[in-house]
Amino acid sequence: MLMLMVLLLVMLPSVLCKCPVGQWATQIPLLALHKYYHAGDFNIAGITSQNYVLSHAITFEKAPSPELFDDIMVLTQHYQHILAMVFAIKEINENPHILPNITLGFQIYNSHFSASWTYLASMELLSSWKRLIPNYKCDSRNNAVAVIGGPNSNVCLHMATTLSIYKLPQLSYGSAPVLDYKNQDAFVQQMFPQGIHQYKGILHLLLHFRWTWIGVLYLDDDNGERFVQNVLPLFPQKGICFDFIQRLPKQGFSNAIETLVEDGIKTYKIITRDTSNILVIHGELQTMSVLLLLLGIPEYLDMDKSKGKVWIMTAQMDFVSYSFKKPQDIDFIHGAISFAVHSTDVLGFQTFLQTINPTLEKEDDFLQIFWEHAFDCSLPKPNKDNVSRRLCTGKEKLESLPGTIFEMKMTAHSYSIYNAAYAVAHALHFMYLSQSKQRQIGKSTQQKNLLNQVSWQLHPFLRKVSFNNSAGDIISFNQNGEQIVGFDIINWVTFPNQSFRRIRVGMIDPHASSKGGIFLDDSHIVWPVRFNQGYPLSLCNDNCQEGYSKRKKEGKPFCCYDCFPCPEGKISNHKDAVTCYPCLVNQYPNPQRRLCIPKTLSFLSLKEPLGVSLAVLALFFSCLTSLVLWLFIKHRDLAIVKANNRSLTYLLLISLLLSFLCALLFIGPPGKVTCLLRQTAFGIIFSLAVSCILAKTIIVVLAFIATKPGSKIRKWLGKRLAYSIVLSCLLIQVMICTTWLSTAPPYPDADVYSSNTEIILECNEGSSTMFYCVLGFMGFLAIVSFTVAFLARKLPDSFNEAKFITFSMLVFCSVWLSFIPSYLSTKGKYMVAVEIFSILTSSFGLLGCIFSPKCFIILMKPDLKIGTSLTRRNL
Repeated sequence: MLMLMVLLLVMLPSVLCKCPVGQWATQIPLLALHKYYHAGDFNIAGITSQNYVLSHAITFEKAPSPELFDDIMVLTQHYQHILAMVFAIKEINENPHILPNITLGFQIYNSHFSASWTYLASMELLSSWKRLIPNYKCDSRNNAVAVIGGPNSNVCLHMATTLSIYKLPQLSYGSAPVLDYKNQDAFVQQMFPQGIHQYKGILHLLLHFRWTWIGVLYLDDDNGERFVQNVLPLFPQKGICFDFIQRLPKQGFSNAIETLVEDGIKTYKIITRDTSNILVIHGELQTMSVLLLLLGIPEYLDMDKSKGKVWIMTAQMDFVSYSFKKPQDIDFIHGAISFAVHSTDVLGFQTFLQTINPTLEKEDDFLQIFWEHAFDCSLPKPNKDNVSRRLCTGKEKLESLPGTIFEMKMTAHSYSIYNAAYAVAHALHFMYLSQSKQRQIGKSTQQKNLLNQVSWQLHPFLRKVSFNNSAGDIISFNQNGEQIVGFDIINWVTFPNQSFRRIRVGMIDPHASSKGGIFLDDSHIVWPVRFNQGYPLSLCNDNCQEGYSKRKKEGKPFCCYDCFPCPEGKISNHKDAVTCYPCLVNQYPNPQRRLCIPKTLSFLSLKEPLGVSLAVLALFFSCLTSLVLWLFIKHRDLAIVKANNRSLTYLLLISLLLSFLCALLFIGPPGKVTCLLRQTAFGIIFSLAVSCILAKTIIVVLAFIATKPGSKIRKWLGKRLAYSIVLSCLLIQVMICTTWLSTAPPYPDADVYSSNTEIILECNEGSSTMFYCVLGFMGFLAIVSFTVAFLARKLPDSFNEAKFITFSMLVFCSVWLSFIPSYLSTKGKYMVAVEIFSILTSSFGLLGCIFSPKCFIILMKPDLKIGTSLTRRNL
């Protein structure tokens, strides 16, 4: 536990230190450069943040002796920043096209991540060499023309407070601060581009991978608070929710160690829980060291180790770690995605790094400290015999170090420093040319005036500077003093030997119009091992699948919801549907309610068994009726045929034949003609058949009455009465049908509502009243015929067909009485089938009950004397 508390205490002060906006600040493992690297005509001052932490409080007025660094944990990665500046100054001084006959020098100050140390460094820039007298400067030995500061925003902020009063141009290479006054902002330029593009990139990344449930970590500083207050509210507008928004542990003092440890453990438990797989972290350059220490907590406490998550890191961050004897576990950044200010490989930089040798650099005390910590050895020191570590040979190579200690490839921050130095050089060059054109005076006088006036005259040239650097990139600034540059999207891949690679998988180009200037190649992204190179998901709960709609959980963010199946008749065809919607009227949901299926057309067709069966039955009965008609015509001279009006018999058989054929009109898709003919033909033909039966029944009754002596009924007997009955009944039905067709005729229609899966093609009756009038008149005729036949059922058998008519009409009425409820209770083709079945059954009932006895007599007893028997019996 004690070791853990020391680590947290060591880490947190560096986390909260911030960088001044406008000075040459380099995050290096150094204290202070007490000598010039090169005392040139012009100097660039650099103020750097503290990149080491002492295990006990030590203050220095001058550069410390190297022995004091034995108890210091150094951020060795930051030494590349100062080497990038040294390399840039070296190139500038060797370039005859930039500032010819003028040599640039530089100074480096360490801010110790402290406002007081930053103010001190700023005052030293305004004082004479090695004499800290504020506002008093009697020499030009360390006369700075510009200051490059960073990488933390607070360092730049504290620098601007003092240096802007003296109009000293300042460049910030780290995260951009928000300055307090406009006069400060006027003299500060930022190598860091506009942050809004980075935040849009983070949003694009989350939306591209559909990560809607994320955790957020932020550094407890002004930039972190602005990120939480101004940027995070934009995320829910795009459908992204927060599992947590957590501050990183804040700097503490020795009497607050317990609180510090508690905050660290609490933060660790929050960021490692399983609810979200994506963590967005907004921090500064050294925030990575905070994560390394936080995620190392399980090594010192009995806690579960963090599972792999996808970290999304802002461009202000970079890999840094304190130099420990024990290798640190960097697996947590495997598969991470970070943003970085756009950078390009600088030709010759790696070659320059290979020439670094601590035995050759006498004025660079920082190099010796870096070398000892990087290679875990001790350089030979005078007056020191006891060496606890092995001696450095001076032949160690930087390229042999793992990436966790030192990177050979220029990082984004180092690239910004490199460009900042060139920006100052080009601005000086342009100012020199401008003043040369204005005054043609002696060289010494001109240079003297330039030295005296450069600090405030340089700024307009620096603000407008634009040039191509050695890597081919255009370096320029917008009207707000921000560098016009985009961001790279980096995928981190770690290896077992404590090294890593940064793979560029995309970029943000603020000037590109397509896709919002954001380009991403996700096919090359390597994900954390936990996901087995699968696609990481980060949701509050599983997606609602197709066929379900989501409903918000009470008391939870809107990304958390329950899933409910769509109600009957509605579907959802995409994940996380807000609501289900109904299908079109000609479609219906599938059983899973995921998609709409076109409804099938439903009608009684000859392609299905039911339609074929009814059609075959109708044709069979038609043939049977035709056979009966042929039999009666062939034996027309027989008494059984002549009896009871042979013409009515023929007319009845023809009407029955037509009724069977009429059933075929109901089979097949409804058309305009068939709809007009179906019910009207059926009504007229059946009315003809029933009226014939009625006429035959009346004739039978009258015939028997006429045989009585003195009966006056005899004169009514004959064909005239029969035809009158048939024609009058037929005429009434024709008038009803004519009225129906002239007022509201039937027409083809499609019923899309009665069935969920079918569109029923049918004939709309037009007027239900007229349809039931047709049926009603036909029923009236049938009832009258049945009544008359029932009354005549006891007439002599040898001549009486009244009982057969009675039975046939009983069948007829029974069929049509049962037809009405059956017809009303069915839909579609089955309703049509019910009507066809009723037509066939009732017609066959008439044919069978009336004509089967006669056919039997014709075929089996053709010599039967119907008329003789009747006369004898009546006598």
